[in-house]
Amino acid sequence: MRQFILVAAAVVALLALIVLSGATYIVDETQQVVITQFGSPVGDPVTTPGLKWKLPFIQTANRFEKRFLEWDGDSNQLPTKDKRFIHLDTYARWRISDPLKFFQRLRDERGGQSRLDDILDGETRNTIAKHNLIEVVRSTNREFAVSEELGRETEPEKPKKIEFGRAVLAAEVLKAAQARTADLGIEILDFRFKKINYVEQVRREVYARMISERNRIAEQFRAEGAGEAARINGERERELKKISSEAYREAEEIKGRADAEAANIYARVYNMDPEFYRFRKSMEVLNATMGKDTVVLLATDGELLRYLEISK
Repeated sequence: MRQFILVAAAVVALLALIVLSGATYIVDETQQVVITQFGSPVGDPVTTPGLKWKLPFIQTANRFEKRFLEWDGDSNQLPTKDKRFIHLDTYARWRISDPLKFFQRLRDERGGQSRLDDILDGETRNTIAKHNLIEVVRSTNREFAVSEELGRETEPEKPKKIEFGRAVLAAEVLKAAQARTADLGIEILDFRFKKINYVEQVRREVYARMISERNRIAEQFRAEGAGEAARINGERERELKKISSEAYREAEEIKGRADAEAANIYARVYNMDPEFYRFRKSMEVLNATMGKDTVVLLATDGELLRYLEISK
């Protein structure tokens, strides 16, 4: 009998523990709870942390995030007002501002993310379609930064003035989306264009234009280099000719002075001994005109024969 009482007490304690665990729940600081009974909300949302009570078994605690949540949109191909197609990647932050309304309309975070996909993607498409590409990619009317190579020969392209800019367009999407989520228990806190890029066809055209421009700059540098090389070669040739001319002039002056000195010496020698001078000149002529096999016919009264006879 005593053993039966102990077993019964244990069973009662276990049932009491099960009932107690089903009747209590803990709300974390980062959570907010909606209590449902047979699937329908009961009472106001619980937003304060701590230990809370509910009816066991028939009531369920549905927990929702109180912190900021992230929405990361897919990269979509969108047309602008000026018929330019771009890939646009977007990003937003949101929170569950009214958990009861959120539960009634969307049930859970997955439903909220899916609804935000429809709203934010749709409003982004509508906003981009109403503005030109320049409004999407620029935020201010600052001057374009042009490299020195591009700016030397070509007049820098004047940027088109923007009326709105990327930040204003993002704010426009945010405002339109907030109006559509007001009755969903959702508050969209921020919206941004994360990445903007041309579609593949336009990107190839842009790259081709960049390559063509760089090739033009390269040809310009080659032409300038060839012109500079021609100028340097011309100066070098002119300098060489100048040096050669001055050297030739100086050599001729030296030769002239040497010839004059030689003539002066010859004159002094001739004045000292005219006969010897004639003899020496005759020997020089004879040495210059006669070779090993030369046959010379001399007149009997010639001066050369006379010198030869004297030298015997």
